[in-house]
Amino acid sequence: MSVPIVHHPDHVAPLPPGHRFPMAKFGQVYSALIRDGIATLDQFHCPEQVSEELLTLVHARDYVRAYLDGTLSPKAMRRIGFPWSEALVNRTRVAVASTMLTAELALRHGIACSTAGGTHHAFYDYGSGYCIFNDLAVAARWLQHTGRTRRIMIVDLDVHQGDGTAALLRHEPAIFTFSMHCGANFPFHKQESDCDVALPVGMEDDAYLRTLAAHLPDQLDQLRPDLVLYDAGVDPHKDDLLGKLALTDSGLHRRDRYVLEQCLGRGIPVATVIGGGYSSDIALLARRHCSVHRAAADLWRAH
Repeated sequence: MSVPIVHHPDHVAPLPPGHRFPMAKFGQVYSALIRDGIATLDQFHCPEQVSEELLTLVHARDYVRAYLDGTLSPKAMRRIGFPWSEALVNRTRVAVASTMLTAELALRHGIACSTAGGTHHAFYDYGSGYCIFNDLAVAARWLQHTGRTRRIMIVDLDVHQGDGTAALLRHEPAIFTFSMHCGANFPFHKQESDCDVALPVGMEDDAYLRTLAAHLPDQLDQLRPDLVLYDAGVDPHKDDLLGKLALTDSGLHRRDRYVLEQCLGRGIPVATVIGGGYSSDIALLARRHCSVHRAAADLWRAH
């Protein structure tokens, strides 16, 4: 048995030529995991689409229906940042389902990883910043709704604050949102997470890891969650097109390993999603996203 990894070929949907969002990275993460020997084919699990009803656990029914039907206003679509297509609707529903399945597998096996997820800028009745539905919030509420867990912690280390997640779960006392992000980056109007750690522009590996160590263990000890949902965004990297921090590849890997060790060392299951990452070199970006899968594989073997 190895670390369960959730992937679907429909994590990739076509976008217009030259679009800023690196959609191809999701397929290349899968390829890199196989090519670099991080995973084998028997580790992969494939999700179904999430239902419309489950999306309404955190999103307005009218918003969900309008997006699925393709009847959102042009202004609302511009805020999301994607053109509407049936393929993207399918991709979005599959990606949310991937996070849900990853969480379920983590509860069963102690750790599981997705090759997608982290759409933390989606709010109750609108999408934003390439995020249509909030997979982390949907998965957390679904876990509660079905009685799989009681207390959940979302650890969001994307370079951007998880503003949609914070807003959606603000009144959920058993779901704790932790966001460590660049304070001077998007979104410029921040929401209030249960714990926000705003970092200065240009922070490097050692200072970043010291900051994380000053907050994460105490939060885990205080909450004692039944599950951690970990957004391992790689946009804190020094070469990221949309990030303003200065982590190296080594720093990202140390970060991922630290988060997983802190959870597993306390007996807390952890489900990972890949979060944000932006580069014109898609193959390089995909391998950077594999850091969290590599850390998970190393720890699985060690235990």
